[in-house]
Amino acid sequence: MKISYRWLQQYIDLPRHTLADLDDQLTQTGLEVEGIEKVEAIPGGLRGVVIGEVLTAEQHPNADKLRVTTVDIGAAELAQIVCGAPNVAAGQKVVVATVGSTLYPTGGEPFKIKKSKIRGEVSLGMICAEDEIGVGTDHDGIMVLDTELANGAPAADYFNLEDDHVIEIGLTPNRADAASHIGVARDLKALHKRPLKWPDISDFKVDSTEGTLKVRVDNYDACPRFSGLVIKGLTVKESPQWLRNRLSAIGLAPINNVVDVTNFVLHELGQPLHAYDVAKITTGEVVVRTYEEGTKFTTLDEKERALAANDLMVSNGDEEGMCIAGVFGGIKSGVSDATTSIFLESAYFAPDWVRRTVMRHGLKTDAGYRFERGIDPNGTIRALKRAALLIKEVAGGSIASEIVDLYPKPIPNFEVPVKYANIERLMGISMEKEQVNQILTDLDIEITQATEEGFVASVPPYRVDVTREADIVEEVLRIYGINNIPLSETLGTSYLADFPEIDRVSARHMIIQTLTGLGYQEFLTNALTKKAYAEQADFLDAEKSVTMVNPLSEELNVMRQTMLFGGLESLANNIRHKQTAVRAYEIGRTYQHTDKYQEFGQLAIWLTGEVEPASWMSPAKTATFHDLKKAVLAIWAKFNLPTPKSLPVHEDWVSYGLDYQLNDKTVVRFGKVKSEVAQLSGVNQEVFYAEWDWDLLLRRRNDNIGYSEVSRFPAVQRDLSLVLDGGIAFQAVAELAKKMERKLLTDIQVFDVYEGDKIEEGKKAYAMTFTLQDQEKTLTDKVIDKTMGRLMQAFERELGAVIRK
Repeated sequence: MKISYRWLQQYIDLPRHTLADLDDQLTQTGLEVEGIEKVEAIPGGLRGVVIGEVLTAEQHPNADKLRVTTVDIGAAELAQIVCGAPNVAAGQKVVVATVGSTLYPTGGEPFKIKKSKIRGEVSLGMICAEDEIGVGTDHDGIMVLDTELANGAPAADYFNLEDDHVIEIGLTPNRADAASHIGVARDLKALHKRPLKWPDISDFKVDSTEGTLKVRVDNYDACPRFSGLVIKGLTVKESPQWLRNRLSAIGLAPINNVVDVTNFVLHELGQPLHAYDVAKITTGEVVVRTYEEGTKFTTLDEKERALAANDLMVSNGDEEGMCIAGVFGGIKSGVSDATTSIFLESAYFAPDWVRRTVMRHGLKTDAGYRFERGIDPNGTIRALKRAALLIKEVAGGSIASEIVDLYPKPIPNFEVPVKYANIERLMGISMEKEQVNQILTDLDIEITQATEEGFVASVPPYRVDVTREADIVEEVLRIYGINNIPLSETLGTSYLADFPEIDRVSARHMIIQTLTGLGYQEFLTNALTKKAYAEQADFLDAEKSVTMVNPLSEELNVMRQTMLFGGLESLANNIRHKQTAVRAYEIGRTYQHTDKYQEFGQLAIWLTGEVEPASWMSPAKTATFHDLKKAVLAIWAKFNLPTPKSLPVHEDWVSYGLDYQLNDKTVVRFGKVKSEVAQLSGVNQEVFYAEWDWDLLLRRRNDNIGYSEVSRFPAVQRDLSLVLDGGIAFQAVAELAKKMERKLLTDIQVFDVYEGDKIEEGKKAYAMTFTLQDQEKTLTDKVIDKTMGRLMQAFERELGAVIRK
């Protein structure tokens, strides 16, 4: 958000300080300053451009449309200037660009004035039209001035040019109240104990009621307040210089005097306005309503849009729409050069309604930005009167109706109980009660029901971010100054030594390095998702969903319980764009609500499509479970984790997979996603997915790398086939083997699993390879046979195994 320093000073008398001081002060109050830039009122500052007086203007001897003039520019000698303007004449006061000056024309490239010969006549400068020096758009003739300024005086003196500084503020979404010059001034008022100077609207009066229109609101939930009035007899034209300068300073292009006033008031007071051409309101009635799903509407950018059933519209009676309420105007009802009467709207549209419309149509406008975050519902009339007075000033006309103000249920202040003890506890310091009360009063938060223990804070509705006691404490803190809070001595004690900080940054880098090396790319998906997933997927509990109070859309109405679906949506998007082979990962958080709100760190990995493209040597290789397992084991090794307990996954999202555990806690689950689950997000090809407990992974990370000498003696391998009950996992066999033979057994691998008619029903056979090795000597057949015999006895005794011969 851009704030003009000169504009800001109209609303508050700031103490003498540097802009750097203001930078620090605004940032302290929570309005982070991202930069301050000097802005010239006119590019180049009209350096080298002076006031001149035309003494003579004779016909050019070699050109019918040119004049040769002599101009007094306050120099020792008169300047001869060739001029092509039809209105140049002797006796005029004009603007002259002298030789060597650079001009910055409106909408054009800068150019330098040089001594030249035009059709044989020397020309020592240029007599300028307003567009040639960047102060307007008129090019019909040179500027003729009515001024007492001396010849040779800087033209900047005539235009009262003053350079400005623009403050770029990184406004956080919760501070919609500060999205205007008055909003910023409000915080500075509390910080400096200076009065706020509101724009004067005391001269507002209704001139007549001859232009009165009917107004109707069909849905007060969507539009709690709608105000407006009619102005007749105005002239739409270019705005005066002061208004153009104000808008240009904050990066807005001037359009015409009426539209410029609405933009000016928007950035002054934070209240969006909209002007309609009364001639286009043929029914004589303005109606706030919705239309049937799919109704077509063409907006100001000349794009035809299909309306949803809950897109709120401002319409010409019960006929066609004129504006998407609070977002974007229509092409047919806007102000044009032919407009002589307008209906000026100042409304409060419900944030959730505007937000859904903005998201649905992808329309990002200054008005929509403010409405969807929440403006002051009690400020519509002030803004309406301010805009009406400005329009009369710059466009003429008269106010031809009473103010229409439909506000059946005024929005009251929000009341927050506060205890002084909690302020002290949260801030870590003791403050005088009077000081706390004064800070809040300076922020327009009224103190009511005060007692020795606390009070009730009456918060104005435009402070949508202040809803609980902690928010009140934050308000006190940002004005008191966080830098004024002394560092507590306890922060340096051994109290914190019992809670070592987990190095999340280096762990994240390890993940990025490992998975990027395996060809994976990082996804960044939205933590918001649709509740339908929890309702349709058996492995999620819809009752545990963290539901948004004012969702952006029906597609983003709950916090995710799993990262699976966000990645599946990204896979579907890639597949639609013919990118069917995707390897991706994301580190994020998931959320659920049981008896309290909880969030969990997760690392998610997705794999789908080809892992090796087809070539002249071999066909394409499609991803398998083992390709995903390769990535899982790479991370396991990178974090130097001990050998896991490996169990089958019993989750409703997976067709088959493994669960790796340490101390009976799942570190990662991975497997093939069921096709019906993948199809919920529009994916119709095989997907493999791994979901890590990121917090547990960080805690179990082991940076102490050990090593052992490689044995100089050969390893031997023996194969063994066991018939076991179908419910016994290979993990049980491996754990028992390692328990029985810790010294010689170095590895055990399965190379076949058989279930069929050659063995008893309910049984399965594992074919395994055992690797034995001694660090001190070569193994003999006797030692090998004895070791294998001891293992087979243990398998028969502990697991009920039958040795297959």
